[in-house]
Amino acid sequence: MKAFFHMGGYAMYVWPSYGLALVILLWNVILPMQRKKWHIASIKRRLRRAQDEK
Repeated sequence: MKAFFHMGGYAMYVWPSYGLALVILLWNVILPMQRKKWHIASIKRRLRRAQDEK
C-alpha cells in the first residue's frame, strides 16, 4: 500500500494533479448549480416587480 501512495517516487507530482483535477471537476458541477439558482431568483424578482406594477 505504501508503494501505491509513493507512486514510484512521483507522488509529489501525481497527488497534487489528482487534487487539482478533483477541484476542477467539483467546480464544474457546483458553479452551474449556483448560477441556475441565481438566475431563477432573478427571474422570480422580475416577475414579482412586473406583478406589483400592474
